[in-house]
Amino acid sequence: MSDKLTKEELLAKATKPAEEAMRLHPFYRGKVQIVPKCVVRDLDDFGIWYTPGVAAPCRDIQAHPEKVWEHTNRGNTVAIVSDGTRVLGLGDIGPEAGLPVMEGKALLFKYLGGVDAVPIVLRTKDPDVLIETVKALAPSFGGINLEDIAQPKCFRILDTLRAEMDIPVWHDDQQGTATVTLAGVINALKVVGKEIGKVKIALIGIGAANVANYRLLKAYGADLGGVVACDSKGTLHPGRGDIEERQDKFVDKWRICQETNAEGIVGGPAEAMRGADVMIALSKPGPGTVKPEWVAGMAEDAIVFPCANPVPEIWPWEAKEAGARIVGTGRSDFPNQINNSLGFPGIFRGVLDVRARTITDEMAIAAAEELAACAEERGIHEEYLIPAMDDWEVFPREAVATALKAQEQGLALLEKTPEDIYAQAEATIRQARETVQVLMREGLIPAAPEA
Repeated sequence: MSDKLTKEELLAKATKPAEEAMRLHPFYRGKVQIVPKCVVRDLDDFGIWYTPGVAAPCRDIQAHPEKVWEHTNRGNTVAIVSDGTRVLGLGDIGPEAGLPVMEGKALLFKYLGGVDAVPIVLRTKDPDVLIETVKALAPSFGGINLEDIAQPKCFRILDTLRAEMDIPVWHDDQQGTATVTLAGVINALKVVGKEIGKVKIALIGIGAANVANYRLLKAYGADLGGVVACDSKGTLHPGRGDIEERQDKFVDKWRICQETNAEGIVGGPAEAMRGADVMIALSKPGPGTVKPEWVAGMAEDAIVFPCANPVPEIWPWEAKEAGARIVGTGRSDFPNQINNSLGFPGIFRGVLDVRARTITDEMAIAAAEELAACAEERGIHEEYLIPAMDDWEVFPREAVATALKAQEQGLALLEKTPEDIYAQAEATIRQARETVQVLMREGLIPAAPEA
């Protein structure tokens, strides 16, 4: 618990964002808009940007399709696509109710990564319709960010689109969360003096995010036998007949059943967490989803990441009182924000700038290692594991790490030096941030009214 704030004050602070959101969302009526990027010196310029002048670049692209990247903003535009079936911790609330989240994502893309992102919510729950719709949208975009899509269909949707499209397709609830979580784990283990290959890890909740966490932790060298995963029906192990019967739909969960839990632990979250060095929860929002006594049963110097949104599975101060040495959540108003907003803006900046065809696990790991390195350079400790969003120079560094790995893997259509990648990313992100400041200063974005 903080030395400066009481539990009551911390709880009041935690509820403040929701109150402000209800006040300011209707005031601004959305969070993003389209603003011109070309000069409009007088109305004659529309003859250049539209008819008749625009016919010339159209013909050029028709003759040379790759010229679309030169004549249009496609190379800096991403679609944020959702069906609203798994929004934050709110569940299946539908496309319209999910739109504020997608707009918020677009704001983060622009302000943190300089990426123009378009929120697109679809009135369909059919994975095949979603797949075909995204493929049909592809000519307008340089990348696709899938968002808030329920499992198990989210896995098939991502895998199919990654295999069949020639632009990066990324499911942020999977890959984005896993990238930032891995960065947090890397530095948390350094603080407590433990090694990734020698720790026991409890994964509470096996949805899209923790399945992806498992995949990256596995690729990074975690001891799979020491991983114990737990879904709403209990721990995962080879005896889970309910998962085996549906392994065609829950491919990843069945794989986890077979690869992990060497001790054959049966039970629920309490048993999964007993003796664990690391606990990563991405399950039902709390508080109270994770009990303090379960944290108390973990190993010495326990690392606890309750990352459900909008409310973590256990409040940070409760976890600390129960014995956790390090606590991270998905919220920006507590220390150690384990939040994918630290990942996707820089990662997409990098892949767009070298025109990468996909985003691999190796590229995500490179971004995670760079995030961890940025924080370590500043001095990591129990309440500072990874950079905060206001450490904005982190994002161009992430872009470089991701872009270089794409080039190394032969997945980039453009070859650039680290210096060129960084300079382009830094300039693009700086322009995006300064544009917002100019609009605010000139009153074109009105000041928020006082509460």
